[in-house]
Amino acid sequence: MATRYRFDGFTLSPARRLLARDGRAVPLIPRYFDLLVLLVERRGEALHRRELMDRVWADVVVSEGALTQAVRTLRRTLEADGSGAEFIRTVSRHGYQFAHAVIEEPDADEPLPAADPGPPSPPAGVEERRAAALARLLDAATDDDGRREAAGELHALGTAAALSSLSADAAGARGWAYLRDTRWEHAEAGRVPVLAAPGGARAWAALAALRLRRAVRFVGERWAAASAGGAAAGAIAGLLGGIVLAMLRESPLDASLLLTLLLVGVVIGGLGAAGVGCGLAAAEAAVRSWRTLALVIGGALGGALVGAAARGLARGLLLTVSGEDVAAIGGGVEGLVIGTAAGLAWGWGTRGAEGFLAAPHGWRRARLALGTGLACAVAATLLTLAGGALGATSLHRLAERFPDSRVRLDAMGRLAGEPGFGPRTRAGLGAWEGLLFGGGLAWGLARRPRERALSEP
Repeated sequence: MATRYRFDGFTLSPARRLLARDGRAVPLIPRYFDLLVLLVERRGEALHRRELMDRVWADVVVSEGALTQAVRTLRRTLEADGSGAEFIRTVSRHGYQFAHAVIEEPDADEPLPAADPGPPSPPAGVEERRAAALARLLDAATDDDGRREAAGELHALGTAAALSSLSADAAGARGWAYLRDTRWEHAEAGRVPVLAAPGGARAWAALAALRLRRAVRFVGERWAAASAGGAAAGAIAGLLGGIVLAMLRESPLDASLLLTLLLVGVVIGGLGAAGVGCGLAAAEAAVRSWRTLALVIGGALGGALVGAAARGLARGLLLTVSGEDVAAIGGGVEGLVIGTAAGLAWGWGTRGAEGFLAAPHGWRRARLALGTGLACAVAATLLTLAGGALGATSLHRLAERFPDSRVRLDAMGRLAGEPGFGPRTRAGLGAWEGLLFGGGLAWGLARRPRERALSEP
Protein backbone atom coordinates (compact mmCIF):
# COMPACT_ATOMS: atom_id res chain seq x y z
CA MET A 1 0.00 0.00 0.00
CA ALA A 2 1.16 3.52 -0.77
CA THR A 3 2.55 5.64 2.05
CA ARG A 4 1.75 9.20 2.99
CA TYR A 5 3.47 11.53 5.44
CA ARG A 6 2.15 13.87 8.13
CA PHE A 7 4.08 16.73 9.72
CA ASP A 8 2.96 19.89 11.49
CA GLY A 9 -0.57 19.84 10.04
CA PHE A 10 0.60 18.92 6.54
CA THR A 11 -0.29 15.74 4.67
CA LEU A 12 1.99 14.75 1.82
CA SER A 13 0.67 12.04 -0.53
CA PRO A 14 3.20 11.07 -3.24
CA ALA A 15 0.70 8.67 -4.86
CA ARG A 16 -1.92 11.39 -5.24
CA ARG A 17 0.73 14.06 -5.86
CA LEU A 18 -0.87 16.25 -3.23
CA LEU A 19 0.32 18.44 -0.39
CA ALA A 20 -2.48 19.54 1.93
CA ARG A 21 -2.64 21.51 5.15
CA ASP A 22 -5.66 21.51 7.44
CA GLY A 23 -7.95 20.30 4.65
CA ARG A 24 -6.67 22.78 2.08
CA ALA A 25 -4.55 21.78 -0.93
CA VAL A 26 -1.25 23.63 -1.13
CA PRO A 27 -0.14 24.40 -4.72
CA LEU A 28 3.38 23.41 -5.80
CA ILE A 29 4.84 23.11 -9.28
CA PRO A 30 5.64 19.47 -10.15
CA ARG A 31 9.42 19.63 -9.75
CA TYR A 32 9.18 21.35 -6.37
CA PHE A 33 6.70 18.69 -5.26
CA ASP A 34 9.18 16.00 -6.37
CA LEU A 35 11.94 17.73 -4.40
CA LEU A 36 9.80 17.82 -1.24
CA VAL A 37 8.91 14.13 -1.59
CA LEU A 38 12.58 13.21 -2.00
CA LEU A 39 13.61 15.22 1.05
CA VAL A 40 10.81 13.76 3.20
CA GLU A 41 11.34 10.16 2.08
CA ARG A 42 15.07 10.36 2.85
CA ARG A 43 14.80 12.67 5.85
CA GLY A 44 17.40 10.68 7.76
CA GLU A 45 20.09 11.80 5.31
CA ALA A 46 21.70 15.07 4.36
CA LEU A 47 21.31 14.94 0.59
CA HIS A 48 24.00 16.45 -1.58
CA ARG A 49 23.02 19.26 -3.92
CA ARG A 50 24.24 17.33 -6.95
CA GLU A 51 22.09 14.29 -6.08
CA LEU A 52 19.03 16.47 -5.61
CA MET A 53 19.57 18.14 -8.97
CA ASP A 54 20.23 14.85 -10.74
CA ARG A 55 17.05 13.34 -9.34
CA VAL A 56 14.62 16.25 -9.68
CA TRP A 57 15.99 17.93 -12.82
CA ALA A 58 17.32 14.79 -14.51
CA ASP A 59 16.03 15.65 -17.99
CA VAL A 60 16.77 19.39 -18.14
CA VAL A 61 19.73 21.74 -17.81
CA VAL A 62 19.63 24.01 -14.77
CA SER A 63 22.15 25.77 -12.58
CA GLU A 64 22.43 25.30 -8.84
CA GLY A 65 20.41 28.49 -8.52
CA ALA A 66 17.34 26.48 -9.53
CA LEU A 67 17.76 24.25 -6.49
CA THR A 68 18.31 27.25 -4.23
CA GLN A 69 15.12 28.85 -5.57
CA ALA A 70 13.18 25.60 -5.11
CA VAL A 71 14.28 25.23 -1.47
CA ARG A 72 13.47 28.89 -0.84
CA THR A 73 9.97 28.41 -2.25
CA LEU A 74 9.37 25.23 -0.23
CA ARG A 75 10.46 26.95 2.95
CA ARG A 76 8.15 29.89 2.28
CA THR A 77 5.28 27.50 1.53
CA LEU A 78 5.78 25.31 4.61
CA GLU A 79 6.51 28.16 6.99
CA ALA A 80 3.77 30.45 5.75
CA ASP A 81 2.09 30.57 9.16
CA GLY A 82 5.14 32.16 10.71
CA SER A 83 5.48 29.44 13.35
CA GLY A 84 9.25 29.52 13.09
CA ALA A 85 9.45 25.74 12.64
CA GLU A 86 12.42 24.60 10.58
CA PHE A 87 11.43 22.17 7.85
CA ILE A 88 14.47 22.15 5.54
CA ARG A 89 17.88 22.81 6.99
CA THR A 90 20.96 23.74 5.01
CA VAL A 91 23.96 21.46 5.45
CA SER A 92 26.98 23.68 4.92
CA ARG A 93 28.96 22.90 1.74
CA HIS A 94 26.86 19.80 1.14
CA GLY A 95 23.14 20.19 0.56
CA TYR A 96 19.84 19.98 2.43
CA GLN A 97 17.96 17.76 4.88
CA PHE A 98 14.32 17.62 5.95
CA ALA A 99 14.46 18.51 9.64
CA HIS A 100 10.90 18.18 10.96
CA ALA A 101 9.39 15.12 12.69
CA VAL A 102 7.34 12.99 10.26
CA ILE A 103 4.67 10.33 10.80
CA GLU A 104 4.34 7.65 8.12
CA GLU A 105 1.01 5.96 7.57
CA PRO A 106 -0.82 4.05 4.82
CA ASP A 107 -2.37 6.29 2.21
CA ALA A 108 -5.89 5.19 3.05
CA ASP A 109 -8.93 5.80 0.93
CA GLU A 110 -10.43 8.65 2.94
CA PRO A 111 -10.80 11.72 0.76
CA LEU A 112 -8.10 14.35 0.63
CA PRO A 113 -8.71 17.72 -1.01
CA ALA A 114 -8.24 17.37 -4.77
CA ALA A 115 -8.10 21.11 -5.24
CA ASP A 116 -7.98 24.26 -3.17
CA PRO A 117 -11.49 24.64 -1.72
CA GLY A 118 -11.19 28.42 -1.74
CA PRO A 119 -8.78 31.28 -1.44
CA PRO A 120 -6.82 31.30 1.81
CA SER A 121 -7.09 34.14 4.23
CA PRO A 122 -4.80 37.03 3.29
CA PRO A 123 -1.53 36.86 5.21
CA ALA A 124 -1.01 39.38 7.95
CA GLY A 125 0.56 42.65 6.85
CA VAL A 126 0.17 41.79 3.17
CA GLU A 127 0.45 45.39 1.96
CA GLU A 128 3.59 46.02 3.96
CA ARG A 129 5.17 42.78 2.74
CA ARG A 130 4.23 43.56 -0.85
CA ALA A 131 5.71 47.03 -0.63
CA ALA A 132 8.96 45.68 0.85
CA ALA A 133 9.26 42.95 -1.81
CA LEU A 134 8.51 45.45 -4.58
CA ALA A 135 11.18 47.80 -3.27
CA ARG A 136 13.76 44.97 -3.34
CA LEU A 137 12.71 43.98 -6.84
CA LEU A 138 13.09 47.52 -8.20
CA ASP A 139 16.23 48.48 -6.29
CA ALA A 140 19.16 48.70 -8.72
CA ALA A 141 21.50 47.46 -5.97
CA THR A 142 19.63 44.14 -5.54
CA ASP A 143 21.44 41.19 -7.12
CA ASP A 144 19.85 38.57 -9.37
CA ASP A 145 19.07 36.11 -6.58
CA GLY A 146 17.53 38.88 -4.49
CA ARG A 147 15.30 40.02 -7.34
CA ARG A 148 14.15 36.48 -8.05
CA GLU A 149 13.34 35.96 -4.37
CA ALA A 150 11.41 39.25 -4.29
CA ALA A 151 9.52 38.29 -7.45
CA GLY A 152 8.58 34.94 -5.91
CA GLU A 153 7.22 36.65 -2.80
CA LEU A 154 5.21 39.05 -4.96
CA HIS A 155 3.68 36.10 -6.81
CA ALA A 156 2.68 34.57 -3.47
CA LEU A 157 1.10 37.85 -2.38
CA GLY A 158 -0.74 38.41 -5.66
CA THR A 159 0.75 38.71 -9.13
CA ALA A 160 -1.88 41.12 -10.43
CA ALA A 161 -1.35 43.54 -7.53
CA ALA A 162 2.40 43.50 -8.12
CA LEU A 163 1.98 44.20 -11.85
CA SER A 164 -0.35 47.11 -11.19
CA SER A 165 2.35 48.74 -9.07
CA LEU A 166 4.97 48.79 -11.82
CA SER A 167 5.77 51.95 -13.74
CA ALA A 168 6.87 52.17 -17.38
CA ASP A 169 10.43 53.26 -16.58
CA ALA A 170 13.55 51.08 -16.75
CA ALA A 171 13.08 49.77 -13.20
CA GLY A 172 9.47 48.81 -13.89
CA ALA A 173 10.42 47.07 -17.13
CA ARG A 174 13.11 45.08 -15.32
CA GLY A 175 10.68 44.20 -12.54
CA TRP A 176 8.13 42.94 -15.07
CA ALA A 177 10.84 40.80 -16.69
CA TYR A 178 11.59 39.10 -13.37
CA LEU A 179 7.91 38.54 -12.63
CA ARG A 180 7.43 37.05 -16.08
CA ASP A 181 10.51 34.84 -15.85
CA THR A 182 9.82 33.49 -12.33
CA ARG A 183 6.16 32.64 -12.85
CA TRP A 184 7.26 29.14 -13.92
CA GLU A 185 8.73 28.58 -10.47
CA HIS A 186 5.61 29.35 -8.41
CA ALA A 187 2.35 27.43 -8.62
CA GLU A 188 0.48 30.35 -7.09
CA ALA A 189 1.72 32.81 -9.72
CA GLY A 190 -0.89 34.57 -11.83
CA ARG A 191 -0.68 35.62 -15.47
CA VAL A 192 2.00 38.05 -16.60
CA PRO A 193 0.73 39.06 -20.07
CA VAL A 194 3.38 39.82 -22.66
CA LEU A 195 1.29 42.44 -24.45
CA ALA A 196 0.63 44.33 -21.22
CA ALA A 197 4.29 44.81 -20.33
CA PRO A 198 5.06 48.24 -18.85
CA GLY A 199 7.27 50.09 -21.28
CA GLY A 200 6.55 47.65 -24.12
CA ALA A 201 9.73 46.99 -26.07
CA ARG A 202 11.89 48.05 -23.14
CA ALA A 203 10.35 45.34 -20.93
CA TRP A 204 10.66 42.69 -23.66
CA ALA A 205 14.31 43.60 -24.13
CA ALA A 206 14.86 43.30 -20.38
CA LEU A 207 13.27 39.83 -20.38
CA ALA A 208 15.36 38.69 -23.34
CA ALA A 209 18.54 40.00 -21.72
CA LEU A 210 17.66 38.28 -18.43
CA ARG A 211 17.11 34.89 -20.01
CA LEU A 212 20.06 35.07 -22.37
CA ARG A 213 22.37 36.22 -19.59
CA ARG A 214 21.42 33.28 -17.39
CA ALA A 215 21.57 30.75 -20.24
CA VAL A 216 24.46 32.00 -22.38
CA ARG A 217 26.93 29.68 -20.66
CA PHE A 218 24.78 26.74 -21.78
CA VAL A 219 24.02 27.81 -25.35
CA GLY A 220 27.61 27.77 -26.61
CA GLU A 221 28.29 24.29 -25.29
CA ARG A 222 24.97 22.93 -26.59
CA TRP A 223 25.62 24.46 -30.01
CA ALA A 224 29.08 22.88 -30.16
CA ALA A 225 27.68 19.50 -29.11
CA ALA A 226 24.96 19.71 -31.78
CA SER A 227 27.57 20.57 -34.42
CA ALA A 228 29.70 17.62 -33.35
CA GLY A 229 26.66 15.32 -33.52
CA GLY A 230 25.85 16.48 -37.03
CA ALA A 231 29.46 16.12 -38.15
CA ALA A 232 29.60 12.58 -36.75
CA ALA A 233 26.38 11.70 -38.58
CA GLY A 234 27.83 13.15 -41.80
CA ALA A 235 30.99 11.09 -41.36
CA ILE A 236 28.93 7.91 -40.98
CA ALA A 237 26.90 8.78 -44.07
CA GLY A 238 30.05 9.45 -46.10
CA LEU A 239 31.81 6.28 -45.01
CA LEU A 240 28.81 4.04 -45.61
CA GLY A 241 28.15 5.76 -48.92
CA GLY A 242 31.69 5.07 -50.08
CA ILE A 243 31.51 1.42 -49.05
CA VAL A 244 28.13 0.86 -50.72
CA LEU A 245 29.28 2.66 -53.86
CA ALA A 246 32.34 0.40 -54.12
CA MET A 247 30.16 -2.70 -53.68
CA LEU A 248 27.70 -1.58 -56.34
CA ARG A 249 30.52 -0.83 -58.76
CA GLU A 250 32.09 -4.19 -57.88
CA SER A 251 35.41 -2.47 -57.40
CA PRO A 252 37.89 -2.37 -54.51
CA LEU A 253 37.57 0.37 -51.94
CA ASP A 254 39.20 3.57 -53.12
CA ALA A 255 40.81 5.23 -50.11
CA SER A 256 40.87 8.68 -51.72
CA LEU A 257 37.18 8.45 -52.68
CA LEU A 258 36.29 7.20 -49.22
CA LEU A 259 38.19 10.08 -47.63
CA THR A 260 36.52 12.57 -49.96
CA LEU A 261 33.03 11.35 -49.10
CA LEU A 262 33.89 11.31 -45.40
CA LEU A 263 35.13 14.91 -45.49
CA VAL A 264 32.13 16.05 -47.51
CA GLY A 265 29.81 14.37 -45.00
CA VAL A 266 31.59 15.96 -42.03
CA VAL A 267 31.46 19.43 -43.59
CA ILE A 268 27.82 19.25 -44.68
CA GLY A 269 26.62 17.58 -41.46
CA GLY A 270 28.67 19.82 -39.20
CA LEU A 271 27.69 23.08 -40.90
CA GLY A 272 24.03 22.10 -41.10
CA ALA A 273 23.92 21.07 -37.45
CA ALA A 274 25.78 24.24 -36.46
CA GLY A 275 23.07 26.38 -38.02
CA VAL A 276 20.05 24.40 -36.88
CA GLY A 277 21.58 23.66 -33.47
CA CYS A 278 22.38 27.31 -32.85
CA GLY A 279 18.81 28.28 -33.69
CA LEU A 280 17.35 25.60 -31.43
CA ALA A 281 19.66 26.38 -28.51
CA ALA A 282 19.00 30.12 -28.71
CA ALA A 283 15.22 29.66 -29.01
CA GLU A 284 15.10 27.25 -26.08
CA ALA A 285 17.13 29.60 -23.91
CA ALA A 286 15.24 32.78 -24.74
CA VAL A 287 11.61 31.63 -24.99
CA ARG A 288 9.52 29.77 -22.43
CA SER A 289 5.99 30.40 -23.72
CA TRP A 290 5.06 28.93 -27.10
CA ARG A 291 8.20 26.83 -26.78
CA THR A 292 7.63 24.49 -29.72
CA LEU A 293 6.74 27.37 -32.04
CA ALA A 294 9.92 29.19 -30.99
CA LEU A 295 11.99 26.06 -31.64
CA VAL A 296 10.47 25.62 -35.10
CA ILE A 297 11.26 29.25 -35.97
CA GLY A 298 14.76 29.03 -34.48
CA GLY A 299 15.59 25.79 -36.30
CA ALA A 300 14.18 27.09 -39.58
CA LEU A 301 16.09 30.38 -39.41
CA GLY A 302 19.34 28.72 -38.38
CA GLY A 303 19.08 26.13 -41.12
CA ALA A 304 18.12 28.66 -43.79
CA LEU A 305 20.93 31.07 -42.94
CA VAL A 306 23.71 28.49 -42.83
CA GLY A 307 22.33 26.72 -45.92
CA ALA A 308 22.25 29.92 -47.95
CA ALA A 309 25.71 30.93 -46.76
CA ALA A 310 27.19 27.51 -47.56
CA ARG A 311 25.61 27.48 -51.01
CA GLY A 312 26.93 30.94 -51.81
CA LEU A 313 30.40 30.03 -50.59
CA ALA A 314 30.49 26.78 -52.59
CA ARG A 315 29.34 28.49 -55.78
CA GLY A 316 31.88 31.26 -55.32
CA LEU A 317 34.75 28.84 -54.77
CA LEU A 318 33.83 26.68 -57.77
CA LEU A 319 33.46 29.72 -59.98
CA THR A 320 36.86 31.00 -58.91
CA VAL A 321 38.68 27.67 -59.25
CA SER A 322 37.05 26.12 -62.31
CA GLY A 323 34.98 28.83 -63.93
CA GLU A 324 31.87 26.67 -63.46
CA ASP A 325 28.76 28.20 -61.90
CA VAL A 326 26.84 25.32 -60.31
CA ALA A 327 23.49 26.75 -59.27
CA ALA A 328 21.63 23.45 -58.84
CA ILE A 329 23.02 22.58 -55.41
CA GLY A 330 21.10 22.77 -52.17
CA GLY A 331 21.09 25.76 -49.85
CA GLY A 332 18.70 27.98 -47.93
CA VAL A 333 15.42 26.28 -48.83
CA GLU A 334 16.76 22.87 -47.87
CA GLY A 335 18.15 24.23 -44.61
CA LEU A 336 14.82 25.89 -43.79
CA VAL A 337 12.81 22.70 -44.38
CA ILE A 338 15.14 20.43 -42.41
CA GLY A 339 15.49 23.01 -39.62
CA THR A 340 11.71 23.28 -39.36
CA ALA A 341 11.34 19.52 -39.06
CA ALA A 342 14.11 19.31 -36.45
CA GLY A 343 12.58 22.13 -34.40
CA LEU A 344 9.13 20.56 -34.48
CA ALA A 345 10.45 17.13 -33.46
CA TRP A 346 12.70 18.53 -30.71
CA GLY A 347 9.88 20.68 -29.32
CA TRP A 348 7.37 17.83 -29.33
CA GLY A 349 9.83 15.32 -27.91
CA THR A 350 10.88 17.62 -25.04
CA ARG A 351 7.52 19.20 -24.22
CA GLY A 352 7.87 18.02 -20.60
CA ALA A 353 10.86 20.36 -20.22
CA GLU A 354 8.66 23.46 -20.45
CA GLY A 355 10.60 26.42 -19.09
CA PHE A 356 14.01 24.67 -19.16
CA LEU A 357 16.72 23.56 -21.56
CA ALA A 358 16.02 19.91 -22.29
CA ALA A 359 18.75 17.33 -21.66
CA PRO A 360 17.20 13.85 -21.52
CA HIS A 361 19.50 10.90 -20.98
CA GLY A 362 19.45 7.15 -21.43
CA TRP A 363 16.60 5.71 -23.46
CA ARG A 364 14.80 9.09 -23.49
CA ARG A 365 17.77 10.62 -25.28
CA ALA A 366 17.83 7.75 -27.77
CA ARG A 367 14.08 8.04 -28.37
CA LEU A 368 14.39 11.80 -28.92
CA ALA A 369 17.25 11.28 -31.38
CA LEU A 370 15.25 8.65 -33.27
CA GLY A 371 12.13 10.85 -33.39
CA THR A 372 14.08 13.86 -34.64
CA GLY A 373 15.85 11.69 -37.20
CA LEU A 374 12.56 10.30 -38.51
CA ALA A 375 11.03 13.79 -38.77
CA CYS A 376 14.05 15.01 -40.73
CA ALA A 377 13.92 11.88 -42.92
CA VAL A 378 10.28 12.57 -43.86
CA ALA A 379 11.08 16.23 -44.57
CA ALA A 380 14.12 15.27 -46.63
CA THR A 381 12.14 12.75 -48.68
CA LEU A 382 9.43 15.26 -49.52
CA LEU A 383 12.05 17.88 -50.26
CA THR A 384 13.96 15.72 -52.73
CA LEU A 385 10.76 14.59 -54.44
CA ALA A 386 9.91 18.26 -54.93
CA GLY A 387 13.25 18.87 -56.63
CA GLY A 388 15.38 19.95 -53.67
CA ALA A 389 18.99 18.91 -53.32
CA LEU A 390 20.53 17.65 -50.09
CA GLY A 391 24.11 16.45 -49.70
CA ALA A 392 24.14 13.39 -51.99
CA THR A 393 22.09 15.04 -54.73
CA SER A 394 24.21 18.21 -54.62
CA LEU A 395 27.38 16.13 -54.76
CA HIS A 396 26.09 14.16 -57.75
CA ARG A 397 25.12 17.34 -59.60
CA LEU A 398 28.56 18.79 -58.98
CA ALA A 399 30.23 15.59 -60.23
CA GLU A 400 28.12 15.69 -63.41
CA ARG A 401 29.74 18.98 -64.33
CA PHE A 402 33.17 17.33 -64.27
CA PRO A 403 33.22 14.23 -66.55
CA ASP A 404 36.40 12.81 -65.03
CA SER A 405 35.02 12.83 -61.48
CA ARG A 406 35.01 9.53 -59.59
CA VAL A 407 32.29 10.75 -57.22
CA ARG A 408 29.44 10.08 -59.64
CA LEU A 409 26.65 8.31 -57.76
CA ASP A 410 24.78 6.78 -60.73
CA ALA A 411 25.46 3.27 -59.40
CA MET A 412 23.27 4.07 -56.37
CA GLY A 413 20.26 3.74 -58.65
CA ARG A 414 20.61 -0.03 -58.51
CA LEU A 415 19.47 0.11 -54.86
CA ALA A 416 16.20 1.72 -55.94
CA GLY A 417 15.76 -0.43 -59.04
CA GLU A 418 16.18 2.37 -61.53
CA PRO A 419 18.86 3.29 -64.05
CA GLY A 420 21.09 6.11 -62.95
CA PHE A 421 20.49 8.67 -60.24
CA GLY A 422 16.70 8.86 -60.54
CA PRO A 423 13.96 10.26 -58.29
CA ARG A 424 13.63 7.14 -56.12
CA THR A 425 17.37 7.11 -55.55
CA ARG A 426 17.39 10.81 -54.61
CA ALA A 427 14.46 10.29 -52.24
CA GLY A 428 16.01 7.23 -50.59
CA LEU A 429 19.38 8.89 -50.10
CA GLY A 430 17.64 12.03 -48.86
CA ALA A 431 15.71 10.04 -46.27
CA TRP A 432 18.91 8.34 -45.12
CA GLU A 433 20.69 11.70 -44.84
CA GLY A 434 17.78 13.21 -42.94
CA LEU A 435 17.62 10.30 -40.52
CA LEU A 436 21.32 10.45 -39.71
CA PHE A 437 21.42 14.25 -39.58
CA GLY A 438 18.40 14.62 -37.29
CA GLY A 439 19.55 11.80 -35.03
CA GLY A 440 23.07 13.17 -34.72
CA LEU A 441 21.83 16.72 -34.14
CA ALA A 442 19.41 15.69 -31.37
CA TRP A 443 21.91 13.35 -29.72
CA GLY A 444 24.50 16.11 -29.55
CA LEU A 445 22.04 18.82 -28.50
CA ALA A 446 20.80 16.67 -25.60
CA ARG A 447 24.29 16.39 -24.13
CA ARG A 448 24.42 17.81 -20.60
CA PRO A 449 26.94 20.62 -20.07
CA ARG A 450 30.05 19.89 -18.03
CA GLU A 451 29.81 20.32 -14.29
CA ARG A 452 31.66 23.64 -14.33
CA ALA A 453 29.06 25.09 -16.73
CA LEU A 454 26.23 24.25 -14.34
CA SER A 455 27.46 26.43 -11.52
CA GLU A 456 26.28 29.97 -11.17
CA PRO A 457 28.54 32.72 -12.51
